[in-house]
Amino acid sequence: MPKINKAYTTSNFRKKFDNLSKEVQKITVSKIIIFENNFLHPGLNVHNLKGKFSAFWAFYVTKNYRILFRFLKANEVIYYDIDTHDIYK
Repeated sequence: MPKINKAYTTSNFRKKFDNLSKEVQKITVSKIIIFENNFLHPGLNVHNLKGKFSAFWAFYVTKNYRILFRFLKANEVIYYDIDTHDIYK
């Protein structure tokens, strides 16, 4: 199981997280825990983005919410954003 050993967040990610409903915050924390323990977990739908976002990856938090992140190293990530599909605009 590939694990994440270090994770960082941007100020933008923290601000957006703080503005989420408590319910979505709780789901987000649980999905981050799953991701950091096995970033290949099929339920997260981890995927590399294309076009202007090709340096980024994303995974599902809910049907509507995604987390945008980058791998800094094989086991190290930075979370850039959390939002709906508007994240890609």
